[in-house]
Amino acid sequence: MTATTALTALSAKAPSLVQSVDWLAIAPVVITAAVGLAVLVADLFLQERHKPVLGWISVAGLAAATATLLPLRAGDRATFCLTGDPAACSYVADRFTIAIQFLVLAGALVTALVSVTAVRDTRMPAGEYWFLLLSSAAGAALLPASRDLATLIVALEVASLPAFALVGMRRGNRLSSEAALKFFLSSVTATAVSLMGVSFVYATTGSLHLTQVADRLEDVPGQLDTLAMAGVALTLVGFAFKTAAVPFHFWVPDTYVGAPLPIAGYLSVIGKAVGFTGLILVTVIAFPAYSDIWGPALAVLAALTMTLGNAAAVRQSADRPNSAVRLLAWSSVGQAGYLLVPIAAAAYTDRDQIGSTVAYALMYAAVNLGAFSVAALVARTKPLHRISDYRGLYAERPLAALSLAFFLLCLAGLPPGIIGLFAKVTVFRSAVDAGLGWLAVVMAINVVIALYYYLRWTALLFRTPEGAQTRTRAPWPVAAAVVLTASTAVVLSGAPEIILRVTTGSLFAQ
Repeated sequence: MTATTALTALSAKAPSLVQSVDWLAIAPVVITAAVGLAVLVADLFLQERHKPVLGWISVAGLAAATATLLPLRAGDRATFCLTGDPAACSYVADRFTIAIQFLVLAGALVTALVSVTAVRDTRMPAGEYWFLLLSSAAGAALLPASRDLATLIVALEVASLPAFALVGMRRGNRLSSEAALKFFLSSVTATAVSLMGVSFVYATTGSLHLTQVADRLEDVPGQLDTLAMAGVALTLVGFAFKTAAVPFHFWVPDTYVGAPLPIAGYLSVIGKAVGFTGLILVTVIAFPAYSDIWGPALAVLAALTMTLGNAAAVRQSADRPNSAVRLLAWSSVGQAGYLLVPIAAAAYTDRDQIGSTVAYALMYAAVNLGAFSVAALVARTKPLHRISDYRGLYAERPLAALSLAFFLLCLAGLPPGIIGLFAKVTVFRSAVDAGLGWLAVVMAINVVIALYYYLRWTALLFRTPEGAQTRTRAPWPVAAAVVLTASTAVVLSGAPEIILRVTTGSLFAQ
């Protein structure tokens, strides 16, 4: 046999490394990233007076990226797969991916609407702001589709790194600089811990693809078991930082206060979604073999997080500057505890329990972004961000007050905020079904505690205002963000089965 014939025979047996890319599957991420690059280049050539157009380009790009999710709703696409193992793919557009990408892109779209006015009024550099926001959104949209640990970490950092700069975007503001530094240091620590955990997992399994990692962790040699357990634990600790779970929550209040208000809302929803998405992927898909380790650990973290978050929110003084933002920050920590419950429950029953986390995250995204949108509207005349600034808001801005009241009732889980009640019941049931009765009791107690500060703020909206009321016209982009989030919350409260249909059953590609 000649050398040429042998080489031909070998090539015929070897799998081809050439594969097609499913451009439709990756379209939401590609469009968001491409628009971000287009904005950055356009900023170099536009005169200062024309810079506001960059905001509208960003809004249009995010709307287009969100629209591309419609043809993907069947959730049956995958690309960048191993030629030797077609089931091991780096990018999967299943139902879980589509639901989280919708949350991320729609949330970024609402943030962009609120930011249009904020960028102009605070004179933040428009080109840098919109490029960073779109870059972060692209990374956040990539993360739920990531099915190998390398892509997962890259997506996590692409979502996080621009956020550091966005938090410190208010140049010359001491609080903003401190917030950016604290956020940066905590996130870098989380990434370092996660990378060490991933390296241990790779050393144990010899693979980065989540499905292969799961299979190989089922039968780990005895001498590598300790290394595997350390890798699992360190990876989870890293993601716990991103989710603001106690005791890794310390950066949240100061970061929210120092960041521009639209970015605080963005971090409270999209930033949190990034952390929980990564946590779900590594626990439920990659590490089911060690569910006896991460299940109890996440249950304890959930109890601590919801308890400390709600306790700190209750202590906020209405007259303290930035108390409204701090209350929303501590509320987001408490809500993170609720979001952890179904993930912990998945360790005791089956992974379909995480549908409750997805349902809760979708509800939380709509109402929390709505609350921050109203806060941005109020801050135009009352920049101290105090809870007391909302006294008598109904007399000044009836629609804004009614919207905020509805958002707060949704977060509290009280009618007419049926979607909030529905989401809490779904999470509560997941704990009960998993046999975590003690965690269900802790959650019930915390829901009652949270009623106090949500209802106190709601009641303040309808009290008699103090002093003369300053009436200014609401910028229509901010008003549009309030209307969009309020409409979504109302529709979901009237028909909560919409979320139920999306999040029940298996969310992952089989």
